[in-house]
Amino acid sequence: QVQLRESGPGLVKPSQTLSLTCTVSGGSITSNSYYWSWIRQPQGKGLEWMGAIGSGGYTYYKPSLKSRTSISRDTSKNQFTLQLTSVTPEDTAVYYCARGRRVEVTSFQDGSWGQGTQVTVSS
Repeated sequence: QVQLRESGPGLVKPSQTLSLTCTVSGGSITSNSYYWSWIRQPQGKGLEWMGAIGSGGYTYYKPSLKSRTSISRDTSKNQFTLQLTSVTPEDTAVYYCARGRRVEVTSFQDGSWGQGTQVTVSS
């Protein structure tokens, strides 16, 4: 059974870059027919899909976040990463990585998820 685990700093200063890594076990990020996503949830708000990387390495982004978001992968470590530039307090949220059969993963019932990691943007 695939397992995903997010890691990275819990506190980021405004204007800096948020960087998170998702480590995958029990399955390869190059497996066909899967997409590997980053999703976030601010406190009291709904899930927001941010972007994904496919098994072949092609990336997909939410249009409103595309200018600030970059998703990449390290196949030797079976990891994929999220970078979000120029963060503001509005980027404070729990960040999740997930595997799904579709590009956009928007429900906890859709695919396999990590447990999430809290990231706070504050000076």
